[in-house]
Amino acid sequence: MKLLSAHSAGVVVVGVLAMGSYSAVMADHDHDHGHGHGHDHDHAHDHGQDKDVNAGYFDDDQVEDRQLSDWEGDWQSVYPYLQDGTLDPVFAHKAAHGDKTAAEYKAYYEKGYQTDVNRIVIDGDDVTFYEGDEAHTGEYVYDGYEILTYEAGNRGVRYIFEREAGDEEAPKYFQFSDHTIAPNDADHYHLYMGDDREALLEEVTNWPTYYPSDLSGKEIAEEMMAH
Repeated sequence: MKLLSAHSAGVVVVGVLAMGSYSAVMADHDHDHGHGHGHDHDHAHDHGQDKDVNAGYFDDDQVEDRQLSDWEGDWQSVYPYLQDGTLDPVFAHKAAHGDKTAAEYKAYYEKGYQTDVNRIVIDGDDVTFYEGDEAHTGEYVYDGYEILTYEAGNRGVRYIFEREAGDEEAPKYFQFSDHTIAPNDADHYHLYMGDDREALLEEVTNWPTYYPSDLSGKEIAEEMMAH
């Protein structure tokens, strides 16, 4: 699966993505859309958009800038729920409707969800990353979006923020992927974190995923299976 280009404000990045790549992350996460692969997530949210947009088919002029407030709140990683078995019903559900066994789905998501950042709190321009007993806060500014274009014809958008102040241990950059291409409050998201903006655009196998911290693991599992 090739990434033909990633662009925003005239910047073009060319690279190659592996099978099961980000193209389907920006789709509805539970359908292969004829590409022969899938990021098989189970949460297709329309966010007021039509299904084509959710599947990664949209025009450049439909994409709008977004503010950090779209993701404001207290968020928890779903990775611990994979580890303790809470999400096992999700993988069984996928196996009943997909082309992998429950164990194969779980192994796939083990790699995708894996992260040491178990909680994220977004308050104004401040973002705090919690790793166990440690917390690192950075002040972030919007650094535009990148539209990723794929050989299969579908596309995705990542919204990027850069640390301009705060703890050096906080990521220099992070990129949101939440299936939305215009201002809207997120109900979950995938986050790419690191110090190399361009390298993050080519990260396709690890996509830590966050849901509101006030949801139980069971509620998150039910949400995933409902879509």
